[in-house]
Amino acid sequence: MSTAMLTINDLETAINFWRSRSPAVGDELRLCPEAAALAKPYALMIVQGATTIAPEQLGDKALAAWQAYRATRAGG
Repeated sequence: MSTAMLTINDLETAINFWRSRSPAVGDELRLCPEAAALAKPYALMIVQGATTIAPEQLGDKALAAWQAYRATRAGG
């Protein structure tokens, strides 16, 4: 796995990718699972004032969403 740090902008871009691919649904505007998984570390970064995060700190679901986003971008 790459040890490159992810920026808050990286996460925001990935969240927006998933939101455009699978828009929020329901009266509560529930995010798709990938965007929701990435939104958790993104929000934590905002609260903590962090600008970068290591991929290993994302958690399993967020890391999978990030890797799937990167794979889509690499293959596009």
